Amino acid sequence: MARILACGAFLKNAACLLDTEAPGAPLWSVLHGDLSDPAACESLEQSVCTLLAQAGGPIDAVAHDLHPDFFSTHLALRLAYELGVPAIAVQHHHAHIATVLGEHGTRHDITRPVIGIALDGVGLGTDGLSWGGEVLLVDGERFERLGHLLPLALPGGDAAAREPWRMAAAALHACGNTDQIVPRFSPVVGEQAARTITTMLQRSLNCPASTAAGRWFDAAAGLLDLSVRQEVEAQAAMALEQAAKRWLQVHAIEIRPTDWCIFHDGQIDLRPLFASWLTDSTPSNSDAVDEAAARFHLTLADALASHAASVAKARGIRDVALGGGCFFNRILTQRLVSQLEREGLTVLQAKHLSCGDAGLALGQAWVAARLMTTGRGNISRTNKAAAHEEYAQATI
Repeated sequence: MARILACGAFLKNAACLLDTEAPGAPLWSVLHGDLSDPAACESLEQSVCTLLAQAGGPIDAVAHDLHPDFFSTHLALRLAYELGVPAIAVQHHHAHIATVLGEHGTRHDITRPVIGIALDGVGLGTDGLSWGGEVLLVDGERFERLGHLLPLALPGGDAAAREPWRMAAAALHACGNTDQIVPRFSPVVGEQAARTITTMLQRSLNCPASTAAGRWFDAAAGLLDLSVRQEVEAQAAMALEQAAKRWLQVHAIEIRPTDWCIFHDGQIDLRPLFASWLTDSTPSNSDAVDEAAARFHLTLADALASHAASVAKARGIRDVALGGGCFFNRILTQRLVSQLEREGLTVLQAKHLSCGDAGLALGQAWVAARLMTTGRGNISRTNKAAAHEEYAQATI
């Protein structure tokens, strides 16, 4: 049994206190927002002090994200040091799946392993790279990465998440059509910008790779001319979903298994779908764009379901948990659930908590509590290296 304070995510931050000995729901802070805002950081610090005062006794550990540079990580490490308790780093996507398991609690047998599908925009992986399109085996405090979306380059790093045309350029490059970037995007963003991104991709300059599903959504929206630059988070993905919804309200659509492939190492490749758009000169009229948007959603869902069902069968697992902000997308979620249930699998989803980062602290606390109660959470040093080392030892 354990009492854990969890400091939450970087985006849409909220902290929580989980007491596995006390009945009822965990205690939550208010939603602080993104920790790039100093006011949100100050609010988080005040909230954790309030939660500690409400704990009803000493806490056993402080949980936080694996990323070493977040304010929430720094705060967790400082609190752990001051309280003389372990600081436990929890990988972002492991925490997303654990949030679902923690919320279901006694309503489901969560003592057995599950397949987790975690889809979002970004989260630091245990290999130091950006993850976000993950198929995991989650067994309590342990997880194993069984597959993921093919990585896409992020031209300009974080700027690529704000400008879907950059992700579309990355998709063109990944499909072997780099020569199309300049003629395609010069009229939209200017020739100099298009040439600069082309050079960056060709030379792999400031183009970190990411498996994030959110960036594949951006690439599709950019390639279909639905979004060039985003004024708000997920604007491109929402435009893509609306286009897909328009088509699916009046049309049926058949998904071709040839629109994706799954490599032997579990990488899920959507380039065949994108390549088919390029062969067809990329849809330009509104009906063709809407159809392509619908095809993207259903292809992504079917590819993930196919791989998850395959590994579930191979591992003798019956349950699949879905976590991450991409599951706000109803078309993706409904199709994925339908395909998984067709395979005879039970699907677990967030019910009352957010499937996105606002609910992540519960997953952090749930994993940390499992680490403590299984005897794998005896961290004697509360610094970054110790926290990362302990978590690495707990993963498969």
